[in-house]
Amino acid sequence: MTQIRSLPRPAATILATAALLAAPAIRPAWSASPQQGPGNGNGSATGPSLPGTATAVRTDAPPVIDGVPDDAAWNAATPLTAFTQREPHDGRPASEPTELRILFDADAIYVAVWAWDSQAHAIVPGDAIRDYEVSDADAVIMVFDTYNDQQNGFVFGTTPAGIEYDGQVASQGGGGGFFLGGGMNSMRRFQAGAGGGFNKNWDGSWTVAATRDDEGWYAEFRIPFSTLRYGAENDTWGFNVSRRIRRLNEEDFWSAVPREFGLYRLDFAGQLAGVEPPFRRAATVTPYVLGSTVRDYTDPAQSAFGRDGEIGGEAKLQVTQGLTLDMTVNTDFAQVEVDDQQVNLTRFSLLFPEKRPFFLENAGFFAVGGGGADLFFSRRIGISGGHPVPIRGGGRLSGRAAGLNVGLLHILTGNNVPEGPENAYSVARIAKELPNRSRLGGLFVNRAGNLDGDYNRTFAVDGQLGIGDNLTLTSFAARTETPGLEGADHAWNFTAGWSSRSLRANATVREIGEHFNPEVGFVPRNGHRYMQFFVLHNIRPTRFFRELRPHISYYTYRSLRTGVESNFNESARLHIDNHWEWPSGMELHTGANYVTEGLYEPFTIRGTEVVVPEGSYSGWESQIVFFTDQSRSLSFNSRFNWGGFLSGSKRTSSADVTLRGGTRASATLRVAYNDVKLPEGDFTTTLAGVNLGYFFTPRVYIQSLVQYSDQIDTWSANVRFGWLNTAGTGLFLVYNEVQGIEDLTGPLGRSLYLKFTRQVNVFGG
Repeated sequence: MTQIRSLPRPAATILATAALLAAPAIRPAWSASPQQGPGNGNGSATGPSLPGTATAVRTDAPPVIDGVPDDAAWNAATPLTAFTQREPHDGRPASEPTELRILFDADAIYVAVWAWDSQAHAIVPGDAIRDYEVSDADAVIMVFDTYNDQQNGFVFGTTPAGIEYDGQVASQGGGGGFFLGGGMNSMRRFQAGAGGGFNKNWDGSWTVAATRDDEGWYAEFRIPFSTLRYGAENDTWGFNVSRRIRRLNEEDFWSAVPREFGLYRLDFAGQLAGVEPPFRRAATVTPYVLGSTVRDYTDPAQSAFGRDGEIGGEAKLQVTQGLTLDMTVNTDFAQVEVDDQQVNLTRFSLLFPEKRPFFLENAGFFAVGGGGADLFFSRRIGISGGHPVPIRGGGRLSGRAAGLNVGLLHILTGNNVPEGPENAYSVARIAKELPNRSRLGGLFVNRAGNLDGDYNRTFAVDGQLGIGDNLTLTSFAARTETPGLEGADHAWNFTAGWSSRSLRANATVREIGEHFNPEVGFVPRNGHRYMQFFVLHNIRPTRFFRELRPHISYYTYRSLRTGVESNFNESARLHIDNHWEWPSGMELHTGANYVTEGLYEPFTIRGTEVVVPEGSYSGWESQIVFFTDQSRSLSFNSRFNWGGFLSGSKRTSSADVTLRGGTRASATLRVAYNDVKLPEGDFTTTLAGVNLGYFFTPRVYIQSLVQYSDQIDTWSANVRFGWLNTAGTGLFLVYNEVQGIEDLTGPLGRSLYLKFTRQVNVFGG
């Protein structure tokens, strides 16, 4: 490997002391230990300091992006070297030196990273696939707060494998809400980037390369200005960088962040000065061509494979530096990965995340609610009953204008059956970001069908108030209009959250009327008042464990339904638990739950003939979760629940095992098994899946997912080959197969898709 000699390696990490931001009295100190402040290589040795300022330097000779930062241009840039630990010893200097330099020209920002490591042989590179989970590898991640509003940002990162990792931050990464129950997992959606919080599935157009040698690893980034959105009035951006040293399970920051927060708490970011972004419009088009052969064996009219060809695409225009217009025609998502199947033994719908590229950019601007009441959920558009509905076309105008976050969306869909319904979806969202994590906004959503009287509307206002660094209050109020549903069409929510060095707490009160019906949202249940609280204490032992997290939580749904006893307890859970975390990241969770389910009508469990009569059922269950260090070549993850379930008992066991072959290959086997014994009947469910992947390069891969579920009586296979270009475009070959197991014997569906899509700069790229 080429040795990096043009810039000398520091003899040791530059030591500096700094404290928390000199701030109003409402901002308490987050650590009593000496702190190291960010800086350009000259951190203060004594006394507190404000977040540092990084300086970008203009260059007329842009560096070659090859992962070897030895170009002469880098010598002109000011080095950033003073990194501070967030984990495991927050406030202490980083254990390994890191250096970062920033350049720019008329077209792009260039960043070079020197991630030295005294044990370079122990570097964990991770899988060589785009958007790999960087917490399981060595990594460098940057966030650019281009509006300098301390709320929203663009994220770019990489690992020693040279992958592209990117996303968008909205509302400091907290847009997913806080939710403890109700048949869905809001954090699953949050991490998958379906909208709000951190939108990981957003794919920008940029370039990165990385290399390694016996002194560490190195990376070079080129981020075009056309990929970013920014305002004309901003001569300084918010900026921060984190480095993860996975063998130590260590996370270091250029601008120090308290342990209870993370990279997306942009009010702790430093500043990036010197950048002179161009003020010009840019436009790209992304056409596609698709060939397919498909057969639905459940349709008697299909006696052979049908063959089809389609063309369509998308276009993107920067109306201003902050506003982007996206347009789509004959939209297709054949290349998008299939959903992981889930076992559902509840009365309520499960949430599957949005993964379709067109709906992902600026998705956080449209998010209102979350945690059991998403007032707009784009997956309701173009999907019906789990089957795709043709999207004829539409557009989205989103971004920043006049100091406001603006989102306008209009989509037209066809039908997937003769004489089926057609719909037009319109969404309008506006929000004003205010100081200290505060926000005020409004939302309007309309679905209009092609039949008389077929419409649904949602109106909402929402707000957030940050008090100091630790306390955040959020709220929304909404109502819907649906023909035939009168009264009780309201919803409101109030949440208070506290996060400090040793304590996390959260409390919510929410009411959803019986006729509240946001058809373009996700509300798994209505007609109730929901109340919950959560308290967690962080303990840092001096030996053996890195952290203990004892906590307690409780939630309850109290019925507001007509004909049901007032305040009837539909669902409740008291949860008492402790998380035992080792320095490697291995964890054991030991807990117990007291669960109540109230049925106001008989309930038939999905996939069975078991009918549980109405009544109230309560009981204790034990819970154990154990997982090993997920960065290892062999890792294990398991969960066990045993105890009361409805009128009887249930034993749930689930586990997955992952095997990695360096950066090029990975395989995961996962199994979930339920053994249910009820007076009304016994049954079992089994869900199994195998994920296989081989990564030729970070942009060329083949992946497969095979799933078996006896609850829905099918097994399925999905195989995807991708040869990526930029921003998620490229060549894709996708095969799908669905087979019945018992009652649904034989093939149910087969399809093969070949798709090519490419992004073309029209002007200003």
